[in-house]
Amino acid sequence: MPGISGPGAVTRSTLRQQIADALRDEVLAGRLRPGQAFTVKEIAEQYGVSATPVREALVDLSAQGLLEADQHRGFRVREYSAADHREMVQARSLITDGMFHALAESGALLGAPPDARAAAVLAGVRRRGEEAQRAAAAGDLTVLIGYDLRFWRELGALFGNSYLSDFLHRLRVQSWVCTVQRLRSLDDLRGVLWSDHTRLVDALAARDTSAARAIVAAYNAHSLALVDRLAGA
Repeated sequence: MPGISGPGAVTRSTLRQQIADALRDEVLAGRLRPGQAFTVKEIAEQYGVSATPVREALVDLSAQGLLEADQHRGFRVREYSAADHREMVQARSLITDGMFHALAESGALLGAPPDARAAAVLAGVRRRGEEAQRAAAAGDLTVLIGYDLRFWRELGALFGNSYLSDFLHRLRVQSWVCTVQRLRSLDDLRGVLWSDHTRLVDALAARDTSAARAIVAAYNAHSLALVDRLAGA
């Protein structure tokens, strides 16, 4: 069995993740546009690093569905359709509904009686929701996306299934990429973006799964209608 490769491997792995995170942020911010193509060499020169961690980062982002490999030419930012977005919303709905079902069956979110550690984590999730709501009210899409992703990631982690949490996070990144590709065409996003994060947290804290499902259903309907309208425009 091969041994640990040493600090060099750790450094390369860290660099790979840093490049992947930076490029994902560029896509979410709309600075890398749908269909925009680039090569490993161009990205390596931009960041002043070798080609190997860049290639690995681009392969990672392709596996996550943010990029597409363009054979013999490099990579391009994936273009999502309104139909893609509809399927993403359907998939993430199945995940959240399963989480809420587990809560209804076992009270797993906060335990029975309420667990102090989980309650503290939920309070942190609520703070992420408050920041997301402020960003939505201000129409600050970049800040909203950051807090929204953290909100759902931490909320998903409370249910104790890392596979579901990771899959939900991946779907949410993809759905934001799809939405951003259209939202950037609007001059003013105030009042356009969903902002009921804290209502959802409060419903879950009260173990009111019916209210939580209704909030998520309204969110999904809002998201679908918005993307369909912008795609039609």
